[in-house]
Amino acid sequence: MTALPGAGGGLKAHKDSIRLTEAELVRDLRDILGPKLVACIGSVKETRAVRQWADGERKPSAEVMTRLRHAYHVAALLTERDSATVVQAWFQGMNPQLEDVPPARLLREGPIDAVAQQVLAAARAFAASD
Repeated sequence: MTALPGAGGGLKAHKDSIRLTEAELVRDLRDILGPKLVACIGSVKETRAVRQWADGERKPSAEVMTRLRHAYHVAALLTERDSATVVQAWFQGMNPQLEDVPPARLLREGPIDAVAQQVLAAARAFAASD
């Protein structure tokens, strides 16, 4: 069986997205994306909720945590190659591989099982390009 190009990339990002505790994952995701973008993906209006999640004072719902774990996987994969500033721009910008919808919006609003695969594929393509 032949592996797809880029399919194996980001194994550490994948493992961390599963193994990190909720608070650790939110802290690390906040460090990469910033609190406003994490709040957007987590469907909360205030960054205070993100701080509370990161400090373990409050827990996001299971659905939100699933979205955040997928966002972390993608963000960590992209930071293997690019700076946090580039990753933030990638999450917020229109993406031609996602029908010009920003990845953050898809992860926040879309059916997570379908959009997570699409966003990850777009991230792998971006990371593989020069």
